[in-house]
Amino acid sequence: MTAVIERDGVIRNPDGLDIDALRAHIAGTGGVAGYAGGRHDPDGAAALADDCDILIPAAVESVLNSENANSIRAPLIVEAANGPTTYQADRRLRERGKVIIPDLFANAGGVVVSYFEWVKNLTHIPFGLMERRYDEKGHQTLARSLELMTGKSFPKETEAEFLHGRREIDLVRSGLDDMMRSTYAELPRRWNDPDDAAEDLRSAGYAVAIGRIAEAYKAIGI
Repeated sequence: MTAVIERDGVIRNPDGLDIDALRAHIAGTGGVAGYAGGRHDPDGAAALADDCDILIPAAVESVLNSENANSIRAPLIVEAANGPTTYQADRRLRERGKVIIPDLFANAGGVVVSYFEWVKNLTHIPFGLMERRYDEKGHQTLARSLELMTGKSFPKETEAEFLHGRREIDLVRSGLDDMMRSTYAELPRRWNDPDDAAEDLRSAGYAVAIGRIAEAYKAIGI
């Protein structure tokens, strides 16, 4: 990562930023100014046009608009914010050959996890409650069996991770990972459908979402 924009400007380092150190600096000062690991420029908006591989607008709506769409150089834009690209900019960027991974997919993680929370609240049972201790016992038995068979101790660097049962956070992250992966696989297929190709990934995302709603309605007889 070569540049990070904050409310007080942008910090750049063409050799790459130390993200952990920068995060600590922002937490302590409230901005990127004064960070020793890069060059600060108070004009953060100008960094949107930096020559980079991936541009990730992650905070403010409409930062990519008709005024700067022609200056964006990144070939891939990942919309981590809600609505960071205006309609006019979206059309112009696509005309210029840019690929946009839309916000309705790129920042859907929070909504997905909220759905998991809703499901948990319906049952009043935390994920993993019924399996965790059983899993731990099974893992311990397997680890001890491997030690007896090989005459070697289980590697200490992986033992703790292997032996603990599935915690709620593990299951939530696994479910989120699976849902994001499966949805991402659908978008290019819909985008490149030889019979009815979507115009772009945003349109493909809407088509997939509406199709899922239609399937759900059909399943319940609506």
